[in-house]
Order: sequence, then C-alpha cells, then structure tokens
Amino acid sequence: AQGVAGQGHRPHAGVSLSRQPGEPMSSSSKVVCPQCDALVGVPAERLADGPRCPRCHEPLFRGHPVELSSGNFDQHVGKSDLPVVVGFWAPWCGPCRMMAPEYEKACALLEPHARFVKVDTEAHQDLGAKHNIRSIPTLAIFKGGKEVSRISGARSASDLAKWVRSEMT
Repeated sequence: AQGVAGQGHRPHAGVSLSRQPGEPMSSSSKVVCPQCDALVGVPAERLADGPRCPRCHEPLFRGHPVELSSGNFDQHVGKSDLPVVVGFWAPWCGPCRMMAPEYEKACALLEPHARFVKVDTEAHQDLGAKHNIRSIPTLAIFKGGKEVSRISGARSASDLAKWVRSEMT
C-alpha cells in the first residue's frame, strides 16, 4: 500500500528531520553540514532522503566533495558518524587535477554512506604536516576521528569506490 513505511513509499527530498509524536525512535547518524559546519542528527533510514540542515536549511549531501580548512577539519572528521574520505591535494599538482573528476564521481556514488572532503595542502600546510602528507594526491579514510586507511597516487572512481567500500565493512 502506498504510504506505508517499508513498502516503496519514499519521502520527498528535503523532508523535515523532526520525529512525529508516537513515532518510534530510530538510530541516528551525526552528520556535519557542509555549509555551516553544524552537527546534525539524521535518522539512519533517512540519510538517502535528501536531508537538510535545520540551522541553514542547505542540503547535507550534494554529491560533491566538501572543501575543508584548518578551521573546520576537526569538526568534519572528528564528529561525523560517517566514514570521512579526505583527499589531500594541491592546485599545482598534475595528478591531483587529473584525479579530481574521478574523486567527484566516487563521491556521487558513495554519498550519503561516506562523506568526501578535500584539503588543499598548499593553502593549509598545517593539515598536511599534522597528517604526515609526503606526496599528493593522498587519500585517507577516517572513522570516529581516527585514520583507518591511506593510499597515495591518482585513482579511478571505480578504484576509489572499491577501496572505500572495503573500509566501510
């Protein structure tokens, strides 16, 4: 029947994240808003429904990597319940520029199950040093604020997606 949970009905994108009275509590994931850096609780079953930030009303997922700085890196990487894939790169790096469209494709494939971010190590040298980045592009996956995997060198979208999925299990 249309409208019955679990039977094909899917809420419209951008639906409210508030719980209705009498509705059971569900497990939620903490997601950091890419626009205003607010920490937002999203019911796990609603991650793919186009949730919006209750503070700035922007989409929580856009299918594009989020550009991070020294000022918001720890918020995004340390507080998100989702695995965070960090692409360390620099504008002068040829392999980084070649891989950028592939990184975008991998992001579009895997959001909202993982957050893809990028850090310009030229502009934010402190982050490159803090994370011991010796070559670029370097990609690292963080879970709960801790690095769990790292690869260096340009990769295709399918190779990136395979690597990220292997770390999500």
